[in-house]
Amino acid sequence: MSVTAHAPAHVDDHAHDDHGHHHKETFVTKYIFSQDHKMIAKQYLITGLIMGFIGIAMSLLFRMQLAWPGESFPIFEALLGKWAPDGVMDADIYLALVTIHGTIMVFFVLTAGLSGTFSNLLIPLQIGARDMASGFLNMLSYWMFFISSVIMVISLFVEAGPAAAGWTIYPPLSALPMAQPGSGAGMTLWLVSMAIFIASSLLGSLNYIVTVLNLRTKGMSMTRLPLTIWAFFVTAIIGVISFPVLLSAALLLIMDRSFGTSFFLSDIFIQGEVLHYQGGSPVLYEHLFWFLGHPEVYIVLLPALGITSEVMSTNARKPIFGYRAMVASILAIAFLSTIVWGHHMFISGMNPFLGSVFTFTTLLIAIPSAVKAFNYITTLWKGNLQLNPAMLFSIGLVSTFITGGLTGIILGDSTLDINVHDTYFVVAHFHLVMGISALYGLFAGVYHWFPKMFQGRMMNKNLGYVHFWITAICAYGVFFPMHFVGMAGVPRRYYQNTAFPMFDELTNVQVLMTVFAIIAGLAQLVFVYNFVRSIFYGKRGPQNPWGSNTLEWTAPQKHIHGNWPGAIPHVHRWAYDYSKTYENGEYIIPGQDFVPQDTPLQENEEELNH
Repeated sequence: MSVTAHAPAHVDDHAHDDHGHHHKETFVTKYIFSQDHKMIAKQYLITGLIMGFIGIAMSLLFRMQLAWPGESFPIFEALLGKWAPDGVMDADIYLALVTIHGTIMVFFVLTAGLSGTFSNLLIPLQIGARDMASGFLNMLSYWMFFISSVIMVISLFVEAGPAAAGWTIYPPLSALPMAQPGSGAGMTLWLVSMAIFIASSLLGSLNYIVTVLNLRTKGMSMTRLPLTIWAFFVTAIIGVISFPVLLSAALLLIMDRSFGTSFFLSDIFIQGEVLHYQGGSPVLYEHLFWFLGHPEVYIVLLPALGITSEVMSTNARKPIFGYRAMVASILAIAFLSTIVWGHHMFISGMNPFLGSVFTFTTLLIAIPSAVKAFNYITTLWKGNLQLNPAMLFSIGLVSTFITGGLTGIILGDSTLDINVHDTYFVVAHFHLVMGISALYGLFAGVYHWFPKMFQGRMMNKNLGYVHFWITAICAYGVFFPMHFVGMAGVPRRYYQNTAFPMFDELTNVQVLMTVFAIIAGLAQLVFVYNFVRSIFYGKRGPQNPWGSNTLEWTAPQKHIHGNWPGAIPHVHRWAYDYSKTYENGEYIIPGQDFVPQDTPLQENEEELNH
């Protein structure tokens, strides 16, 4: 970057200093309609965690129904009201719970909660920028996310019940308001909520892309970016490419439902009566949905992998292994993720040749994924491991990424997939590889950057260990047995399997999974207690508590407008100079095993050629 291109940043320094004298921030401009990326990150995180708790609570309710079908539970009546007469769960609400659980966890927690929080917090701080390219668009993005969350929660209280067609809301259940109770007003609200959510996501993504391209500090070339920023940057690009397709699907569904068109409907009979819809195709909807739906998996996963790269390198006190290979694998995953969506549709009647094409592209994704897995393992190899909670969650992510990815090889193969399609095998696969892995990334990020978010306060480490071990054991306790239930043929989304005597002996496994799920749910309360208490009473750590190289730890603990009080630091090296020594074995900075990015190259020091 040339000096001239950098000049505006210096002018900016003074502009921001003067700025501080004129406006006194009120409570509303500081905490509610804030345009400061650090505050917006906290808003995303807290909203995402609240939505996460709603999503987890729903999963515990339907897990209880699966373990003890038809049993009466007072908690059902208390929470579900008329949908659980005498405490016995109604079949309609079961599907609605599954639907809203999936929607909330995939979009509201793991897309907005993860990307929204850490892209906002880290992009300006790690590239050396005063703030996002547009603070106003950033604020707008959060508030649209907030409104869509509110609408999604409101849809739970509609008289006919919330949307019920699975989180993928395939037509005709979603396209015919009269199909079932969950196809009525609840479904309309679901579509409106998602349309607003997509707008929010696009505004955020465009902002992240422009910020990374235009606002890097002097010396911060693309090859010196921390891997977190590469992950957020590429995630935003995938979002911009694929989210508009889901928006079109949602709008066409709204047309079919409310304006009499038939994009997704044809030859429908209801109680023997033929409807006038002609010429549409529900498979068209599947194509539109999964063209977002598969890149969405990587929109969820890449930020978590980026966070893992940063946390793991810092806590292994070693440079990340294969920096350029890691960047290349992120780019390869992004490209391949847009040409594999058909593997969700192997049994929709697609041409078998097309199935073999999608099988080929799907199995190709295993290559960049394996590059990442091996690079994580080699980064840990012979490292001086600091096993704090963030590091444990990062290692846990690599474990679930591998175990979940292996079953993906089966599901990505069109011939093998037929046997287990729409069984619990699929549920087990994507919960491990996308759900649990991304959740571990979220937790790793929260434990690691908590002091950056909350003015130097640290989370309690011992509670972090309790949280990790219970969560890790229970996550496998739920989703490992689920593979076998799926291979035995138990279908997804059935609210009870009592009609099939061959599944009777699997009841004990369902009970086992439910018990693990309830314990895992309770373990998250430990995290919430630790999180909330640490905001107010956490003990204050040093400015750079983990001995990290990236620029965010050079900014003062107290949050200020513009991030750095003086000039923005300039960058002289990449982000991973851990345990770097001269030829005689002495550290570059005496007595310190890390060299921050803003430290100039010393005499006789060679820049690592990564």
